[in-house]
Amino acid sequence: MSEKKSQLVIDNVILSFGGLNALTNVSIGIESGAITSIIGPNGAGKTSLLNCISGFYKATSGSIKFEGIELVGKSPYQISKLGIARAFQNIELFSGLSVLDNLMLARHTHLKYSFFESLFFYGKCQNQEIINREYVEGIIDFMELEEYRKAVVGELSYGIRKRVEMARALTLDPKLLLLDEPMAGMNLGEKEDIVRFILDIKAERDIAVVLIEHDLGVVMDISDYVYVLDFGMKIASGIPDVVAKDPAVITAYVGGESLI
Repeated sequence: MSEKKSQLVIDNVILSFGGLNALTNVSIGIESGAITSIIGPNGAGKTSLLNCISGFYKATSGSIKFEGIELVGKSPYQISKLGIARAFQNIELFSGLSVLDNLMLARHTHLKYSFFESLFFYGKCQNQEIINREYVEGIIDFMELEEYRKAVVGELSYGIRKRVEMARALTLDPKLLLLDEPMAGMNLGEKEDIVRFILDIKAERDIAVVLIEHDLGVVMDISDYVYVLDFGMKIASGIPDVVAKDPAVITAYVGGESLI
C-alpha cells in the first residue's frame, strides 16, 4: 500500500516496556476509505499498536502521522479531535446511563460554548445541543438502536452493548475508526450484524476502518488490505488472498496449509 495514498502512516515504530519490545520497527500505511485489518496470534502486538495510534501509549521511537500530523506525544483527546475514534475490546460505556445519554456524552468534544451560555442554556449552547442531538439520533438510526435508545446500558445484552460501543465511537464523527475485536464473544447472528455495520461505515460514511479481529474468515471476506504481526514485528502484508497463502503467516498461525 503506497504511503502517497495513506491517510495514516506508521513508520518504524518501536514500543518498549522495561527493555522488552512490544513493537519492533513496525511500518504500516492505512488508506483513506478502506478496511484494513491487523491480524496475528495472541501477544503479537496488535492492541499495543492501536494504543500507540490512539495515544494511550507513546511510541518509544518512530513516527505516526495522520493526514501529515504527527501523533506521537499527543494525548488521546487531541488525537480524537483530529478525527480518530476507537471502539474498545473491553466496553467503555457508563453502565448506569441510557444509550442516548452515553452517546450524547461522547459527543461533548463537538460542543463549543462558554460556561455562561451553558448555565442559562441559550444562544450557541442551545443551538449546538440541538445539532448534536440530531447527529446522535442519526447514529442511533444507523446502528439500528432505536428500540434501545432509552434503555440502561448495563441491562442490555453483550452483543447490543458492543454495538453501542461502536455507536459511541461514531458520534465523534471520525475520519478513521479503530475497532479492537468488535466481534469477540459474539454468536453468529451478532457477528453478521457487526460485519454489516462495518461495511456500511465504509460504504455510506466513507470512514476508514482499522480492524483487529481473530475471526480470519471475516477478515479475509471484508478487508481491502491485511497486515500481519508476530512477536511485535510485521511479517506480511497484502490483499487477503495473498496474505492467507503467505508461508510466514501460515507458520505463525497453524503451521499447516493456507488459511483460506
